[in-house]
Amino acid sequence: MKNISNIEFKELISENSEAIIIDCRTESEWDEGRIKNAVLLDLFESQLFMQKIENFDKSKMYLVYCRSGSRSVAACQILESVGIKNVYNLTGGITDWNGDIIV
Repeated sequence: MKNISNIEFKELISENSEAIIIDCRTESEWDEGRIKNAVLLDLFESQLFMQKIENFDKSKMYLVYCRSGSRSVAACQILESVGIKNVYNLTGGITDWNGDIIV
């Protein structure tokens, strides 16, 4: 896992159209606004989270964020534990995001 800034996160999104953007917040947080093209995968729903990631393509890039950057660190570590190597965490989470937010 690599912790990256807003700028790096945006660059990876624009340069890697196949990258998977994961929002690991709750559904109510998701409803408040999210990064474009993100998929919701609530870390607190641990059984569902594990079921979903076990089927992920291990060759793809995963860009992960949460509200402040703590849950996404845990999510990234779990992704790595199932063999996914190309994992990036948005430092500061969506709270520090200065890009577009979809509501």
